[in-house]
Amino acid sequence: MDLLRGAALSREELARYSRHLILPEVGLAGQRALKSASLLLVGAGGLGSPLGLYLAAAGIGRIGLIDDDVVDVSNLQRQVIHGSAAVGEPKVESAARRIADLNPHVEVRRHAGRFD
Repeated sequence: MDLLRGAALSREELARYSRHLILPEVGLAGQRALKSASLLLVGAGGLGSPLGLYLAAAGIGRIGLIDDDVVDVSNLQRQVIHGSAAVGEPKVESAARRIADLNPHVEVRRHAGRFD
């Protein structure tokens, strides 16, 4: 794969990202580059939670999630990636499931633990 061109987009992805594709600042080349991108999101809490959703919705190809905590009911009012059913579950599992539901084209890698 040529990193300057990025990964090919499926018909479904072309439809999903159609609003990005019409932006001169993004276009097809930019969307393909997003699909080819990988990032590590350190924390699936107050800041990582909305970031994970927005990055997945934008079409980042691979997202690594690292967090050592579990979802607590007190998290739900500000950590929008988690739902009530996830209380007691590791945040990386809850976040990965929500990202996959939002955008099945994103590969999520879970890392349950602390980033030292």
